[in-house]
Amino acid sequence: MKTITFKTNINCSGCVEKATPFLDEAAGAGNWKVDTQNPAKLLTIESEGVHEKDILSILQKAGFKADVVK
Repeated sequence: MKTITFKTNINCSGCVEKATPFLDEAAGAGNWKVDTQNPAKLLTIESEGVHEKDILSILQKAGFKADVVK
């Protein structure tokens, strides 16, 4: 299982709802979560075969920004 973490601007439950169909398609339902309580609004994805650039592209299509946390 590969874990990738992103700092995002997904900052509320409405934003999570908006991003959900995009992230479910890219990473699979149940394979990701957003910590909106964290100041960095961390998105964590746990999935095989998911690439950072694909997630960044999907989030951009959904109207959000993200940076990979190393």
